[in-house]
Amino acid sequence: MTDDALRVGDEIPDVSGDLVSPGGEATRTALRALLADGPVLLCFYTADFSPDCIEQWCSFRDFDWFASGDHVRVVGVSKSGVGLHRRFIARLGLTFPIFSDTDLSISEGFGVDYRVLGLVRRSRRSCFLIDGAGVVRYRWLSEHWLDPTRDVPPVAEIHEAVRERLDATDPDTFGF
Repeated sequence: MTDDALRVGDEIPDVSGDLVSPGGEATRTALRALLADGPVLLCFYTADFSPDCIEQWCSFRDFDWFASGDHVRVVGVSKSGVGLHRRFIARLGLTFPIFSDTDLSISEGFGVDYRVLGLVRRSRRSCFLIDGAGVVRYRWLSEHWLDPTRDVPPVAEIHEAVRERLDATDPDTFGF
């Protein structure tokens, strides 16, 4: 698999999509608009309700630092539509908004779209830490030999990378 994904130090493209909030509201939103509130950890995944995607989002939800911290906002991106995102967020009790990228334009802008066996377009499972200026400060890309949607992001490793790059030194309370 080629590595056309944005690299650390690259500026993000001007992309937008329908963003579904944890409350179920969907609004057309530019990614850059989210940066006004601080850094974003943008996480691409394949589809709502697939077993490994459930594992990924439950990991972020259960790693309370991402859910309750003020240092970074976690935002998902997948090909699933707005209605399915609403059900996915509600079913898993997620506190993160998710972009609906049905045409994969956001994925393409980040260089993480690809074709499974040369046929079906998908997003490569990946995470990008984007600072308030719109610059990639960290990235994680799936490296699974057969299907790059199969790896699940290493949440603890990503947490440490976020803390290091954002100089986030608050103590971990994990909800206690």
